[in-house]
Order: sequence, then C-alpha cells, then structure tokens
Amino acid sequence: MLSYVVEEHLWLSYLIFMLVYAVIVAFSLPIALPLTLTGGALLGWPAIILVICGATAGAGVVFIAARSFFADLLRTRAGPFMAKLGAGFSRNSFSYLLALRLIPAAPFWVVNVVPALTNMRLGTFLLATFIGIAPGTAVFISVGRGFDHILAAGQTPDLSALTSAPIITPLVGLGLLALLPVVFRRLTNGQKV
Repeated sequence: MLSYVVEEHLWLSYLIFMLVYAVIVAFSLPIALPLTLTGGALLGWPAIILVICGATAGAGVVFIAARSFFADLLRTRAGPFMAKLGAGFSRNSFSYLLALRLIPAAPFWVVNVVPALTNMRLGTFLLATFIGIAPGTAVFISVGRGFDHILAAGQTPDLSALTSAPIITPLVGLGLLALLPVVFRRLTNGQKV
C-alpha cells in the first residue's frame, strides 16, 4: 500500500522524506537509522542523496542553534564530550569532523553541537558532514534495499546484519583514512617536508 502511494507521488515522496529526515536530525530524535532503512526499502537508491541532504540540513540547523540561541544550554549538555573533542576540532576541524562522521565514535547530536562551540565555520561543518555521512548512508540504504527484496519474497529480515563485519569494517577503514592528514601533520610537525 505504502509503496503504491510512493510510486504514484514519487517526487512529493522524495521531498517529504528529505524534510522529515532533516527535522528528525534537527531534533536529535533516535529514529534516523530505521528511517534510513525504510527510505532504502521504499524509495530505492535515490534515498542516498535524500538522506545525505536531509541529515546535512538538519545537522546545520543544530549547528546554527548551538552557536547562537542555545549555546549555554548545549555547552552544558555536551560538557563531557566537549573536553574530549574540542581540542581535535581546534587543530584540524575538517579532517577531525570527517573522521567522526565516518566512524561514529560519538553520538550524532554531539558531533553537531561540539563543532559549533569551537571556531569551526558553518561551510566547513556542512561539507565535512555531507562527505562523511555518505559512505555509511550508502551502506544502510543498501541494507534497506536488501530488506525490501527479502520482504517481497515473504521472508523476515535479520537486523543483526547491521553490526556485522562486512558493514562495520569498511566504515572503520574510511574513518581511519580520513585521519591520515591529521596523523601526517602530527608526524611532520616541525619538520620540513
């Protein structure tokens, strides 16, 4: 039934999905992963760009709010993470944020708030977020597409696949790759290259 509605109103479905995704990220609601899987199952491969754009827009809203209206409140809420992450953002904000997006070592909302409380620029934040969430989004949309095929065959999907090595290993590898510029800079600090 729902897939029929999506097919009949494809472009409207795309727009609504992306806006809902942005709102969910902006309010830090813990349903982004199920929504991503659902987007993959219902909308197919175009859901990759819809999720990336929606999540980046929502993260941008949080960043702006954290920098202006809610700075004091969010500084208190992010306090324990601020001490751990703040120094990394001060040294190399783009690579550091990119690595945190590729390897989700901290909650997504924290990685939206902490950079806003540093001197990171909004454009840098948005670019690193857009690039950094792309690989994971593609993996989860692919899993959602697989669920769609499994459900169409009348079988029950197994969610434990999301924590399996074939899903996690490439994401960790991408995150480590993003840290190479930081490691290189640290190794060559003070040395002529």
